[in-house]
Amino acid sequence: MKTALLATAAVLTLGIAGTANAQKIPVGHLADQSGATSDVGVPFGQGVADALAYLNKNGGVGGTQMDVETVDYGYQAPRAISQYKKWSSGSGKVAAIQGWGTADTEALTGFVGKDEIPYYSGSYSGHLTDPAGKGSHGSKPAPYNFFYGPSYSDGLRAMLTWAAEDWKKKGGSGKPKYVHMGANHPYPNAPKAAGEALAKELGFDVLPAVQFALTPGDYTAQCLTLKEAGANYAYLGNTAGSNISVLKACQTVGANVQFMGNVWGMDENAAKAAGAAANGVIFPVRTATIWGDDAPGMKTVKEISKISDPNGTVYRPVHYVAGICSAYYMKEAMDWAAKNGGVTGPNIRKGMYQKKDWVPAGLEGVCVPSTWTDTDHRGMDKVNIYRANVKGETGGTVDELVKAGNIKMEKIATVEVPRKPEWLGW
Repeated sequence: MKTALLATAAVLTLGIAGTANAQKIPVGHLADQSGATSDVGVPFGQGVADALAYLNKNGGVGGTQMDVETVDYGYQAPRAISQYKKWSSGSGKVAAIQGWGTADTEALTGFVGKDEIPYYSGSYSGHLTDPAGKGSHGSKPAPYNFFYGPSYSDGLRAMLTWAAEDWKKKGGSGKPKYVHMGANHPYPNAPKAAGEALAKELGFDVLPAVQFALTPGDYTAQCLTLKEAGANYAYLGNTAGSNISVLKACQTVGANVQFMGNVWGMDENAAKAAGAAANGVIFPVRTATIWGDDAPGMKTVKEISKISDPNGTVYRPVHYVAGICSAYYMKEAMDWAAKNGGVTGPNIRKGMYQKKDWVPAGLEGVCVPSTWTDTDHRGMDKVNIYRANVKGETGGTVDELVKAGNIKMEKIATVEVPRKPEWLGW
């Protein structure tokens, strides 16, 4: 898949370089194809790249092609900042950017605001949702930051709401014990305070956080800590790659915990890799449907997928579909800008505020209806929660395992997370 994404990037760049660049709309695409989060960065980035290539094949933005440059920054914030400086200066200044990680996105927030470049990230940090910087928890202004999906904080709030009910249904006695887990890094830490605050409010006993690195490793010690503390619910703040190590270690030591992954914490590839250890993990899914489901917009998704898989045989995990939605929201805001003064950063930003409960054309039933305003960039207030069901052997391809029923992503709840003023930017 990494090769396919690189190939797509090359096609996009080379296909544009040979013609009149001045007439095209420069767009940056920052991806992690080789770094600590590439396990989920590759499929998400592939979805973005395929969608942009497909849109270019079908008219671009109001008949104008996008000049897309995809760059693998290896999940290294300094490299992201360096690349941004290239994209934000000179005659080739980009109109918008499809970005990625939390550390780099948060570091660039002030710059994209100053330079008026809409930045659509793969980071869903709640800190990015406050365009005016008026949140009660000290959030900084993020007027040009957008993302498609629930914030990490809102995703966790939804799962904690579900967990409180789950505890009652199970007939649990006393207070359930909750623990935040993840690396000491801006990405896993982004929802930590918000999650622990709501957990206390919901009646959980909040245990000290347990750290584990963003990379796979031996996390037996962390799992023994969970077991000895009697943890009932644990949030996995890292991406699937290192979460798999935790799930396997906890299965080995017999730590009986209901794990709750963030949106990057579980997917079909991780379920295959973790096997039975992934069974029962819950996590938020950003889209209204997943690969293989029946929805009107899945026809468009399947056509987009053929950009990098002409034979149409590759199974696309949840992150790929979310990447398509991210690209399409940006494109439709650019369409509005083209009709209202030109495809500039300020006009694209205004384009994001033109619709309520918005689903991009052609993706009906795929993207969750979303609303952004100039005072609130929390796009969605409903969070779909899925459970990974894994049974039997997981030695085949993901497509084979899903068809055989060995891996199933089951929707178990939709939780509404209100856009409370006190939660803005947090």
